[in-house]
Amino acid sequence: MKWETPLWMVACLLFASLPRGQADTTCYAFVGETVVLPCTTTSPGELILSKSMLYWQIDSVLVHFFHNGQDSLRYQDTRYHGRTSLFLDQMKHGNFSLKLSDVQLLDTAVYTCIYKQTGDHPNETQKSKINLIVSAPPSTEEAPSPSGHSQVSSRSPADAPCLAVLPIFFYLLVMLGVCHL
Repeated sequence: MKWETPLWMVACLLFASLPRGQADTTCYAFVGETVVLPCTTTSPGELILSKSMLYWQIDSVLVHFFHNGQDSLRYQDTRYHGRTSLFLDQMKHGNFSLKLSDVQLLDTAVYTCIYKQTGDHPNETQKSKINLIVSAPPSTEEAPSPSGHSQVSSRSPADAPCLAVLPIFFYLLVMLGVCHL
């Protein structure tokens, strides 16, 4: 089996797991990062953005609003000013994902993506709920050294090599005849 086949299968599984209007999902981010909250529509064909309404909200808080083919951020909550954007080039194909920049701990919430096609061919309102969990960045500062100076580590425990795997790896090399004792 060629390497392209497993890669293609993984891509299909990831694509199949994307929310389709009513599916819920959870996203994770660290403070200061940019996160994309996924939202797609199940409407067939290309969408007419000039006859579309898209709301991103948390309860009654307006996070982002798109109406009649353009962003309409006049009533956007001030916490989100300058931090939200949509993928305008992909919206006509049903990608309503929201990019949220400079994520803060207060951004932890359940976001609702609400899409409605208006005009001559209105459609059913489609909703998707996305749970965003924001964590503080991993601490990189360690306790002061005996000399009184603090030491800064650029590695987290997850970056450390897994020493338990090394004996197994060495054993496999010996068994395959790559390494001789």
